[in-house]
Amino acid sequence: MDYAFLGIVAAVLLGSITSLWTVRVQATHRLSLDSLWVLVQWYLTMLLGFAMIYMILQVNGHAVFTPSPNSASKDRLSLLEDSLYLSGMTLLSVGYGDVTPIGVGRWIAIAEALVGYIMPAVIVTRTVFDWDHR
Repeated sequence: MDYAFLGIVAAVLLGSITSLWTVRVQATHRLSLDSLWVLVQWYLTMLLGFAMIYMILQVNGHAVFTPSPNSASKDRLSLLEDSLYLSGMTLLSVGYGDVTPIGVGRWIAIAEALVGYIMPAVIVTRTVFDWDHR
C-alpha cells in the first residue's frame, strides 16, 4: 500500500516538474507576484513530495537518512518532521548536516537538489522569454 502511495507521489512530482515548461505565467511585468507565487507553489510541492518519499521509504525499512540526534522518540511524527526537515534543507541547498541522506537517499537528495537549483532559473528564463515575445 505504501509503495502505491510512493508511485502517486512520484507521479505528482513529475507532473509538477513538467508544468515548469507547459504552464504559462501571465504577467504584466518582468517579475510579477504571479511568477513568485508559482515558484513558491512549486517549491512547496517539491518539498512535500520529496519528504513523503523519504518518509515512506524510511517507514518500510529502507534506511534513506539518519534521523536527527534530537529526536527523543522514533514515532511517525518525529519521522515526518525529520523527513520535512531533510527535504527542505536539501531543496533549498542549506544542508546543515544533522540529518543526512544515506544509501538510496543520497540519489534522491541529488535529484531534489538539482530540482532546487533549476526551478528559479527556469522561472526567470521563462518570464524573460515570455516578456521578449510579446
